[in-house]
Amino acid sequence: MDTLRNYINSIRRDFANRPLDESSVPADPYYLFERWFDEAVGAQVLDPYAMIIATAGLDGQPTSRVVYMRDISKSGLVFYTNFESNKGKNLIENPKASALFFWGDLDRQIRVEGRVVKADDELSDAYFSKRPRESQIGAWASAQSSVLLSRAELEQKVEQLTREFEGKDIPRPPFWGGFLLMPDSFEFWQGRPSRLHDRILFTKAGEAWQTSRLSP
Repeated sequence: MDTLRNYINSIRRDFANRPLDESSVPADPYYLFERWFDEAVGAQVLDPYAMIIATAGLDGQPTSRVVYMRDISKSGLVFYTNFESNKGKNLIENPKASALFFWGDLDRQIRVEGRVVKADDELSDAYFSKRPRESQIGAWASAQSSVLLSRAELEQKVEQLTREFEGKDIPRPPFWGGFLLMPDSFEFWQGRPSRLHDRILFTKAGEAWQTSRLSP
């Protein structure tokens, strides 16, 4: 552990000098999100749609994990999961979440907070129908977050379902689908030299958005 501790406390790097000024950002955070996302794609950031979702159940214990954003509109951000997983249960018990996109190559992160609802069945059905067949079977096979005796148990279930669905379209499992995160706030963080970072917060105010600068 000493080697790890020494590494953590000895490595330093400065951040890029890309200003983020509240006078130059659009009034709607979705447009800034789109601009930054396009720049992340252009910079060949690995999995730019990957986001960390933090949830908490009735016990108040926060948990986080990486998921993929699979849709976005003015209604919010959509991701998919097993409703009976830990995150699914959290979101049903306490329908609020925080999402974090981190693009280290650009010294940028975007934090999104808001309420969560299940996505429409039609949207979930349409997305599931486009997934690779192996992933569709995987959704049926995995009782996500439950304890497995071994990997062999999971693989046997996959083999069984592969035989059952052979030659058939695979329907979406009733316990699997999308969640829609409806933002109440967006925070755009741009790393700057000497840790004097730029942070611009968008807060929902009715149908409009208010912007403010936060201390780094």
